[in-house]
Amino acid sequence: MRRLAIMLLSAAALAATGAARAQVRIGVTISTTGPAASLGVPQRNSIALMPSTVAGQTVEYVVLDDAGDSTKAVANARKLIEEGVDALVGSSTTPASLAMIDVAAEKQVPMIALAASARLIEPMDAQRRWVFKTPQNDSLMADAIAAHMAGAGVKTVGFIGFNDAYGDGWLNETTRALAAQGIKLVATERFARADTSVTGQVLKLVAARPDAVLIAGAGTPAALPQKALHERGYAGKYYQTHGIANADFLRVGGRDVEGTVLPAGPIVVAAQLPDSNPIKAVALDYVRRYEAAHGAGSVAAFGAHAIDAGIILGAAIPTALRSAKPGTPAFRTALRDAIEGQEELVLTHGVSSMTPRDHNGFDQRARVMVTIEGGAWKLLP
Repeated sequence: MRRLAIMLLSAAALAATGAARAQVRIGVTISTTGPAASLGVPQRNSIALMPSTVAGQTVEYVVLDDAGDSTKAVANARKLIEEGVDALVGSSTTPASLAMIDVAAEKQVPMIALAASARLIEPMDAQRRWVFKTPQNDSLMADAIAAHMAGAGVKTVGFIGFNDAYGDGWLNETTRALAAQGIKLVATERFARADTSVTGQVLKLVAARPDAVLIAGAGTPAALPQKALHERGYAGKYYQTHGIANADFLRVGGRDVEGTVLPAGPIVVAAQLPDSNPIKAVALDYVRRYEAAHGAGSVAAFGAHAIDAGIILGAAIPTALRSAKPGTPAFRTALRDAIEGQEELVLTHGVSSMTPRDHNGFDQRARVMVTIEGGAWKLLP
């Protein structure tokens, strides 16, 4: 499989060089710089592993950086659509992805988001009809956390999450999931992705004396509250979301994140999965190719979300090609319809079956519970 050339070209450069467009063009806007870079960099690296041909047709990916900024993500989406892409992939964060929905719907271009919030695809309406996403829904993961807490004897929980749409979604789902398990939420705090101190919030959490604290963040910024809690002597149980599953979080968190429990996609512990798990072979193939390019231990769940978008598109493009030509509105519509009709498609994070009402398509096969032990991810029984 040939590696895909990543084109980081502006519209002006394309016009100046007269570069010929590929038969299928996919526009990508992700956060390769800024607070969410630990998400966007492995996603960019994963785009390079995608095939350059599908069903005999050349596929070209045009990758732009939005630095996690919603305004920039929207500008990138418009720019890419103006340049004739057949689908959008991105962005890395929930706020930026939410901002892109209007553009995708207005121009009727299918979009595969790499952010987690269910708000991207729920409630289904005329706009979200054009949007799909590869990360697991927060509700699927929140249920797993609450069930694990109940099994561990947790009765009270403190919550600290991003003060944006990601944190909003997790607070809503956490409140629901904890109530279903009879667990009381005793403290709620928020912080910004770019914050360098959360002392005030942590003091309030410690004062509430919860049995456990759930940190709803993503990437390296999610380590900040946990390190601060350790500094203040909090000795309860620590839980995080699937937004932390990369080596950068382990590096930044260090000893302070040992013993943390979280739900994650199977890709995170692919080698530890039983051989009977259909996800294992697909996940290990991605791990092998990614680490061959970037070194042992470099693979991240966030990059796998991007490769899953590539698998989804790779399965949908042949179907769409049977009814329309790339670069046309008819092809974009056919591509959207083909994605929505996929059943039991094995990805690195789970097995997806899309429907008109469900544009994520994952079930419980898309989650496992893991802990951090010895600076590495360990599958929990």
